[in-house]
Amino acid sequence: MKYLLFATSLLTAAAFAVTASAQSSTDSDQALAGKEANTFMVRARAISVTPLDASSDISAIGGHVNTTVQFAPEVDFSYFLTDNIAFELIAATTRHNVSGEGTALGKVDVGSVWALPPTLTAQYHFMPHSAFSPYVGVGVNATFFYNAKPAVPTVTHVSFSDNVGAALQLGCDYNFSGHWFANVDVKQIFLNTTAHARTVLGSVTANTALDPLVIGVGIGYRF
Repeated sequence: MKYLLFATSLLTAAAFAVTASAQSSTDSDQALAGKEANTFMVRARAISVTPLDASSDISAIGGHVNTTVQFAPEVDFSYFLTDNIAFELIAATTRHNVSGEGTALGKVDVGSVWALPPTLTAQYHFMPHSAFSPYVGVGVNATFFYNAKPAVPTVTHVSFSDNVGAALQLGCDYNFSGHWFANVDVKQIFLNTTAHARTVLGSVTANTALDPLVIGVGIGYRF
């Protein structure tokens, strides 16, 4: 189902692209700023973060890791090196509940943790001077986990290892007026982490590929 969500998000972005492309033909080119070398764009997005929990291995009790979907505001900053090439840095943080599913003890609540995942991507923007401008990107993500809270009394301590992974990106901007842009963006982040928990039955370690899917919708302004 989570991979179905990824496919659905791509279809949503494609539908947005088709609609925006059709609408752009009715806009006056003189009223639109487009994308330009040596300029900045700032976007504000509402994002959903869906850990795909692609694979996991829990010591002693078996089962797999489950991490909740969360929604949050996000801000990103882009610098256009050329009309087509830009670098984007995102800033956001989300809180997730973590549990072990299908273990020898059934479902085990582990606790919660905050994730701070700054992601830098290099992007190629197609049709930068058109109202509708899709883009693709590739980059690196560094995720830092903080403020972990164990699910007491079953779990007395929990921690998660920080890590670095690759990121892929697909999105589109629609320059609907002047310097203002509507935006749809999808990122697939490849992230592994190791969780260490102390429980009433002893220590448990879980290695998991979280691989969060980040889908955002928002608005931007190019300076």
